[in-house]
Amino acid sequence: MISPLRYTLLISLLAIAIPYGCQTTYYAVWEKLGKEKRHLLKDHVEKARTEQEKASEEFKDALTRVKEIYGFDGGDLEEFYNKLQSDYESCEKRAGTVSERIEMVEQIAADLFREWDQEINDMANEKFKSKSRESLKTTKRRYARLHDAMTKAESRMEPVLTQLRDYVLYLKHNLNAQAIGALKQEVGDIEIEVETLIRDMSESIKEADTFLESFE
Repeated sequence: MISPLRYTLLISLLAIAIPYGCQTTYYAVWEKLGKEKRHLLKDHVEKARTEQEKASEEFKDALTRVKEIYGFDGGDLEEFYNKLQSDYESCEKRAGTVSERIEMVEQIAADLFREWDQEINDMANEKFKSKSRESLKTTKRRYARLHDAMTKAESRMEPVLTQLRDYVLYLKHNLNAQAIGALKQEVGDIEIEVETLIRDMSESIKEADTFLESFE
């Protein structure tokens, strides 16, 4: 059993290893804590899934804010601008977190599959080798579906962020009724982009659930 002091020191090492890309140290520390790469992959897929759920909600909120333009009639433009800017900043930050989570999943998956393949080569029993290879092949196939869904959804965020940023900057430069009129004409485009993003996020979340249920 790991003592509280040693546990704290190991967690501190993790905090140092991650930012500096020390994967060997990262894995070694987690192994001391009883977690192998397969456990870490599941953990980070779950984290990526959670961040995508949060991103979906925040982008939905931003779209709701943008659509308020339709009912805007002589209100406080400065207040509306500040709220839209806040929504954009929240979405931008969340998108960055989603990308970081996906990057971590990619790194751990690559390292796990490489280790798995090497360990199969080290086995002498041909029956065990064959079964392990089949298990690896199945897991890679399931992961590939998950990865495709995650990266597709991730790629949808930037076009929405670009449009939100344009809206925010345009309002910043033109806090007047004419600006609101111009933005009303553009709402349809961002609505389509957000709906596509939410759809792809939902598919990615479903793939994460499927992967987590099947991956042992």
